[in-house]
Amino acid sequence: MAVLVVLLVGVLTLVACITTFVHQHFNYWKRRGIPHEAPSIPFGNTSELMKTMQISDIFKRTYFLFRNKTDGPFVGFYMYFKKMVIVTDIDFAKTVLIREFDKFHDRGIFHNEVDDPLTANLVNIEGQKWKTLRQKLTPTFTSGKMKTMFPSVLNVGDEMIRVFERKISQSKDSLEITDLLACFTADVIGCCAFGIDCNCLSDPKAEFVQMGTAALTERRYGKTLDLFLFGAPKLAAKLRMKEYVQRVEDFYMNIIRNTVDYRVKNKVKRNDFMDMLIDMKLKYDNGDKLNGLTFNEIAAQAFLFFLAGFETSSTTMGFALYELACNQDIQDKLRTEVDGVLEKHNGKLDYDSMREMTYLEKVIDETMRKRPVVGHLIRVATQRYEHSNPKYYIEEGTGVIVPSWAIHHDPEFYPEPEMFIPERFDEEQVKQRPACTFLPFGDGPRNCIGLRFGRMQVIVGMALLIHNFRFELHPTKTVVPLEYKTDDILLSSKGGIHLKVTRRINESSVTA
Repeated sequence: MAVLVVLLVGVLTLVACITTFVHQHFNYWKRRGIPHEAPSIPFGNTSELMKTMQISDIFKRTYFLFRNKTDGPFVGFYMYFKKMVIVTDIDFAKTVLIREFDKFHDRGIFHNEVDDPLTANLVNIEGQKWKTLRQKLTPTFTSGKMKTMFPSVLNVGDEMIRVFERKISQSKDSLEITDLLACFTADVIGCCAFGIDCNCLSDPKAEFVQMGTAALTERRYGKTLDLFLFGAPKLAAKLRMKEYVQRVEDFYMNIIRNTVDYRVKNKVKRNDFMDMLIDMKLKYDNGDKLNGLTFNEIAAQAFLFFLAGFETSSTTMGFALYELACNQDIQDKLRTEVDGVLEKHNGKLDYDSMREMTYLEKVIDETMRKRPVVGHLIRVATQRYEHSNPKYYIEEGTGVIVPSWAIHHDPEFYPEPEMFIPERFDEEQVKQRPACTFLPFGDGPRNCIGLRFGRMQVIVGMALLIHNFRFELHPTKTVVPLEYKTDDILLSSKGGIHLKVTRRINESSVTA
C-alpha cells in the first residue's frame, strides 16, 4: 500500500510539474505584455495547420489582425511548443533580414550532416559553416555562369513545346499544366545540377521526378514527428534522426556519386553546375580544404539545387499562366513583346535577347508578388535582440517569421492587392516602395543564391509557351478562384491547374 501511495504521489507530482510547465510556456507572451492571439494547447496558434489552412496563410491572418494596431514591430505566436514572433512592421523586416543580420543569421531548420548528409545544405546549415559555404558557392551563380547553362535550358524548353503540342492533339478539351511544368523544371535541373538527361517530359513517371516529389512530400517518421524535427532540430540531430526516406537518399547519393566518378574518370566537361561542384571536390581531394568541398557537401548542394528549383519554378510558371488566362489583355500585351523580341533577333532566343523581355519579367514578378510559392521567411534569434521599446526584446532561440505573402498583399504597399497588375513593377513604382516589400527570394545576405538561375528557367519556359500557345480558362474545369493545398509548406494549387491551351494558327512558331 505504501508503495502505491508513493507511486501515486510521484505521478501526481509529475503531472503537476508538466501542467505548470505547459501553463508557463503558453503564458509567455501574456506575461510580457506582447500582443498575440490566445493559444490552444498543444497547437498554440496553429490548430488549423494541415487541416483547413496553409501555414503561410495562418501567418498572413495574424499579420493583418495586428498590423498597425500595436505599439511594437512584432506580435507573439506559438507554433505548438515553439515560441515565435511574427513581424508586422516593414522596417523591422529590414532589421531582421539586413541591418542586424548578425543576430538573425540562422533559420533553425533541422540538419544532420553525419546521418542525413543531404540535409546539410546551404539552406539549413548555420553560423560560420553557412558563411564559408556561401562564399565558396557564390561564384557558381554569376551571370556569366548562367550564360553558359542557357543552351541546356533552351534545349529542354524546345522539348517542352513539342510535348505540349502532343498533349493538345491528344486532348482538345483542357490540359492540367502543373505536372507538365514540373517535368520541364525537373529536366532542366537534372541536366544542369546532375548532368543527366532524366527525360521527365517524355516520361512523366520517370524515377527522377518521382523521387523529387517523394523528397518534398514523404517523411521518414510521418507528420507528427516531422513537427518534432521542426520544433527541436538540434535535439533531433543528437538523437540521430533523419528527414528524408531512405530510398530518396540512396537514389540521389548514387546518382551524384556515379556522375562524379564518370566525369572525373573520363574528363567530361558540360559547363554546368555539377562541373563547378566537381572542381571544388577535386580541390578538397588535393588538399585545398579552404576552397574545396567534400563529396557529402557537393551532394547536399546538388540535391538542394534540385529541390529549390524543381517545384518553386514550375509552380510559379503555373500561377503565371493561370493569371494570364484570367487576364487576356495582359497575355496579349506579353505575347506582343515576346514576338517582337524574337523577330528582332531573327527568331532566336538567347541569353541576351531574353533580357530584353522586360514586361515578361514584370509578369513573373507580379505572379510571385500575388502568389509567392515560399510564403514566409523563417529566422531564429542567435543572440538577444533589444528594441528601442524595451518591452519588445527577443530572446535567443526565439523563432522569427517574416510573413512575405502577407506583406505582398498589404494595400499600403500594393493597392488592390488581389488584382494582377504587372505595371506595379515599373521602375518608378518599385523605387517608391520601402525595402523588403518584395520577398519571393528573401533579402539580405541569406537571400536565395540561385535566384538568377530560377528566373532564367522561368523566363525561358514562359517566353516559349506564350510565343507558341494561347492559354484560356476552361468553362468547367478551371477552378476560380484558385484553391491552395493546406498540407504543403509551399504554396501550390489544390487539384492542379486546368486550362484550355491552343496552338497559335498561321503565326510564327519559332521556338529558338
